[in-house]
Amino acid sequence: MEVDFSNIKVVGFDADDTLWVNETYFREAEEEFASLLEKYETKNKIDQELFRTEIGNLDLYGYGIKSFTLSMIESAMDISNQQVSQTTLLQILNLGKKMISHPVELLDNVEEVLKSLSDKYRLIVLTKGDLLDQERKLDRSGLSTYFHHVEVLSDKKELNYSNLLEHLEIDVSEFLMVGNSLKSDVLPILSIGAQAVHIPFHTTWAHEEVSPDKQMNNHLTLSGIKELLKYL
Repeated sequence: MEVDFSNIKVVGFDADDTLWVNETYFREAEEEFASLLEKYETKNKIDQELFRTEIGNLDLYGYGIKSFTLSMIESAMDISNQQVSQTTLLQILNLGKKMISHPVELLDNVEEVLKSLSDKYRLIVLTKGDLLDQERKLDRSGLSTYFHHVEVLSDKKELNYSNLLEHLEIDVSEFLMVGNSLKSDVLPILSIGAQAVHIPFHTTWAHEEVSPDKQMNNHLTLSGIKELLKYL
């Protein structure tokens, strides 16, 4: 696809699974969670119930590890019919703590690309998740120096983006968003008149998947972040 980024002055980056690994650790935790509850239900049923609980809790807890941990505890209570042991509940809490304390694993070529682009563009981070956790990960990543602004959003919908760009005095025609999620990083950005680059991650949370009929083709899809340097 031919793109014209000549007017771009600000580049926004998603964080989780765009700058560093994230979803992989959720999948690992889900596996451990299912193992803890295997005497009550099949793995498939446990996965379905946990996902249902997570989605039901989004409006209450938002996104991130803390929300996920609370949903695991609630699911364990429901799946076991309130019979889950205190020991198992403690193990579930420890799954969440393990995720929060996990070292930040940068994706390939991320720092190289940010270093190159930071000389030409104003770079910002636009991510969902828990504020404290995302601030902690950014600090551990060593990438803070490349960004002019970091924003942890409650959600990534058209209004969230529009309000933020207006607040930061960024013209939509001069903004490019880079991320791994079509649902959160690409489609709402295209809808408000900005441009987007999709860099898929090998694992996608079901809630972030987009059906083929809702996908749009007026964006660039790359196999890795280093390819950005060919266009910017």
